[in-house]
Amino acid sequence: MSRSESPVDTDSAADAVAAFARGDPVLVHDAADREGETDVIYPAGAVDSAAVAHMRNDAGGLVCVALSDAVADALDLPFMREVVDHPTAADHELGYDERSSFSLTVNHRDTFTGITDEDRALTIRELAATAADPDAAAFAEAFRSPGHVHLLRAAPNLLDDREGHTELGIALAAAADQPPAAVVCEMLDDETGEALPPAAARAYAEREGLVYVEGAALLAALD
Repeated sequence: MSRSESPVDTDSAADAVAAFARGDPVLVHDAADREGETDVIYPAGAVDSAAVAHMRNDAGGLVCVALSDAVADALDLPFMREVVDHPTAADHELGYDERSSFSLTVNHRDTFTGITDEDRALTIRELAATAADPDAAAFAEAFRSPGHVHLLRAAPNLLDDREGHTELGIALAAAADQPPAAVVCEMLDDETGEALPPAAARAYAEREGLVYVEGAALLAALD
C-alpha cells in the first residue's frame, strides 16, 4: 500500500505529538510492508529507570536512542557498518530497507556496568542533553564506547528519505519541541517470539492509557 493509499488517522497523530510533548511514550506501528513492527517510543529526556523497566518488560526489544543526522554529524558518529573491519559488515542486505541506522554503542562515564535500568536511564537522559547542545569533545568526555545503549543515526531529510522508527521518533521529537533524541524499543509477542501484531499493540495501548498511532498517520501529519 502506498503512502497516499494508506488509511490516515490525523487525530491519533495529534494525540501522539501531545503525548510526546508531555514526556509520555507513544506506540508507533511503521507499516505492514516494512518491518511490520510496533515500537514504544519515548522522548529521551523523559526516560527514567521505570521507563527502561517498562521497555524491558512490556516491549522486550532492543533499547536504542535515535539521534538526528545533524546531531550525529556534530558528534562525528559513523554508521556502524562503515567502521566494522570484519567480513560480516559486507553485503549488508536487508529485507525491509536499504540500510541499517545503527551507529556506536555507548555508556555514560558515570555508570558502572551500564546495563542496569538506572545506568541505561542515565545514559539516555544525558544523550538527550547532548542532543540539545552537541559538542564532539564534550561527548567523548561524557561517554565511552562500547556500551549498552545503541545509537541510531536518522536520515538527513527524515521521513522524505526513510520511513523507519528512527526517523519517526525524531520527527515526533521535532513536532513536540523536544531535543532530537528519541528512544525506540520493539514490542515482541511473548507467545510467538515475533513482532507483536498491531491489533495486540493497540489493545495494549488502550489498557495502559497510551497513544497508539500508525506510521501512515504520522507521515501524513509530520512529513
